[in-house]
Amino acid sequence: MLKKYTELFHKHNLLDEAASVTLEMLEIDAKMFKIAQESLRDSDTAEMQEDIKKMDRKVNKQLRDVRRKILTHLTVAGTTNLVPGLVLASIVIDVERIGDYAKNIVDLARRHPKRLKGGKYEADMKKLEEVIAPNFARVNKALSEQDQSIGRTVMTAEHGIAKLSEAILEELLTNPSEELSRQDVVSIALYVRFLKRINAHLTNVASAIVNPFPRISFREKKKS
Repeated sequence: MLKKYTELFHKHNLLDEAASVTLEMLEIDAKMFKIAQESLRDSDTAEMQEDIKKMDRKVNKQLRDVRRKILTHLTVAGTTNLVPGLVLASIVIDVERIGDYAKNIVDLARRHPKRLKGGKYEADMKKLEEVIAPNFARVNKALSEQDQSIGRTVMTAEHGIAKLSEAILEELLTNPSEELSRQDVVSIALYVRFLKRINAHLTNVASAIVNPFPRISFREKKKS
């Protein structure tokens, strides 16, 4: 299966072009995430140097371009690269969704009056951010180099991210800190949920390097 994935990223055809566009989409996603995070967590005005909605529209356009390239290639080449084409068609949806969540964070920043501080949850929020931010480069590298070890690194971290985010949400719902305003509680809950979903989509992409096609978006099946 890995050989088929390698063909996808190294043969000069429309699938190769589609793969290159997908990697570019991931790079834009990383920029969008950085901008979104800074607007919510580091700025009291939510001002941004770049138009994140314009970037999101570009990612959406690239998604359609990737689909066209895959369809055209498979129409001409038949089943020669069917599995790699299906893999790419699957993960490009996850890549596009990351941009949507980054845009959601920006919308949250515009509605929150000041920079979002986590109070008693600040340390845990930083943990989430510090793991997720580097995952963009890791996933890009895993795809471009077909590196399963990097893919596994991203997949292994996913459970901890999900568990921590759910713990924060559980406490916010059942026993929120009195030092936080209702705006802060709602904003933290939304932000943590957005972080969890962004990382889940990055993990889904990484799983395409590690897993066979039927198990994309699932944990790696351990060998008995």
